Amino acid sequence: MRKVEKKLNSFKAVILAGGQGTRLYPITREIPKPLLPVNKKPIINYLVDLFHSYGVKDIAILISEDQFEDFVWWKKRYYPKNNILLKKEKEPLGTFGGLFFLKNWVGKNLFFFTNGDELKEINLFKMAEFHKKINPIATVALVETSNPCEYGVAVCDSNFVKEFIEKPKNPLSNYVNSGISLFSPKVFDYHPGPKFLMYEKDLFPILSKEKKLAGFKFKGKWIDTGTWERYSKALDMW
Repeated sequence: MRKVEKKLNSFKAVILAGGQGTRLYPITREIPKPLLPVNKKPIINYLVDLFHSYGVKDIAILISEDQFEDFVWWKKRYYPKNNILLKKEKEPLGTFGGLFFLKNWVGKNLFFFTNGDELKEINLFKMAEFHKKINPIATVALVETSNPCEYGVAVCDSNFVKEFIEKPKNPLSNYVNSGISLFSPKVFDYHPGPKFLMYEKDLFPILSKEKKLAGFKFKGKWIDTGTWERYSKALDMW
């Protein structure tokens, strides 16, 4: 666990772990994708440990109802004494819909919001400093990749994202959404309620048009594990 100069004790974190991982069938019919091992350690542990290393102790995990017991077992095994909230979604609500149920839990705190199936090395303290200086509704962490058409692409104007396009055929930038963002609690002003929503399509494009989406570019190891090819690559990288 890294040693950092300052702690982000007042921040919270939300991990999205409710997907079905269909591209990794049949193994994800038995094991939720965030619990798949990378070097004998569940993928989600890397995220939890990242937050803990920066002093972020209050963590909520959004999960599907049919995988609840898997995550209860996981928490008992790896983090029995930590303040981790497991929040069930009774129906699929996408990457943004279920966040509605955590509005009171978030309160007035800034909070990180991340996909649960990615591995990343990022300086959260620098990201928080960047966010506080600019004061947007959301800051998305951007990483440069050679295959941007497979991800959400951000076209930046200085520190702000002027256009955000999910999986464009002809991307205008090589900087993509790395799957982790920092949200102001004001993001709930853009949340219509507990229904199926995708932050990639129902939030970021709106915020970018309003110049309220910042782009924090970082250089570090990053990979999503959503396909067999990427999962295999993750086993070699981490």
